[in-house]
Amino acid sequence: MGGTHAKGLHSAFPRTISNKQQPSPGYILRIDCMPNTHSKTPLRTGLLRSFVRWLAIGVVLLWSLVALALLAARWIDPPSTAVHIQRHLQAWIHHTPYHERYKFIPLSQISPDLQHAVVAAEDARFYQHHGFDWHEIQIAAEDDLEGDRTRGASTITQQLVKNLFFGTGRSILRKGVEFTLVPVAEFVLGKRRILEIYLNVVEWGPGIYGAESACRYYYGTAARKVGREQAARLAAILPAPLKRRPERMDRYSALVLERMRHVGW
Repeated sequence: MGGTHAKGLHSAFPRTISNKQQPSPGYILRIDCMPNTHSKTPLRTGLLRSFVRWLAIGVVLLWSLVALALLAARWIDPPSTAVHIQRHLQAWIHHTPYHERYKFIPLSQISPDLQHAVVAAEDARFYQHHGFDWHEIQIAAEDDLEGDRTRGASTITQQLVKNLFFGTGRSILRKGVEFTLVPVAEFVLGKRRILEIYLNVVEWGPGIYGAESACRYYYGTAARKVGREQAARLAAILPAPLKRRPERMDRYSALVLERMRHVGW
């Protein structure tokens, strides 16, 4: 009787152990159907890295093309600018008439009074800095902190780069790219060529670009003949060319004339 009981116990244990060692089919199915997250993670990481790499390559290529365009501008007058194209598109979108006046002339055919007035109004330290006026940047930053900013800190070189390639939009990305291109413009163009291009492409009113077009539109005369008072009034409208008119710039033109006298022009 005891042997039979022991034999029964002995025969029961192997079956119990066997059930534990071999999982049920349902358990096996649950393991096979679980998502393999480990294989998807490397795939997503690889795609992200590839996207970032190609994005970086695209940015470098675009920057290189812009730098080459600046180099070419040393000898070739710009046929158009980003601002010109932007105004064309805005007129087309809003179905408004648009007539562009743009004529590029040598710096020698632009009145020295107009050259001096624009420098005095837009960038008084143009001939002293190397693309950035850190003194004006500091003043503008302090004004921002005090909430009383009344002046900009962009130099003529910065404004030229913006006009040529970026239009009038504002963004941190644009500022960052502009920051890297300004030294290139200073190096490959030089002060004289920077001023020459700027005076020829800058916006002076609706569809009016450059000193020659502005002088003929507002005063009916060539840029080389414009007088001191007229030059100061033209320079005074540059901060807001779509809103200002020379005949209404009495106070600001007087300030420009005072700056010119202070420099010795």
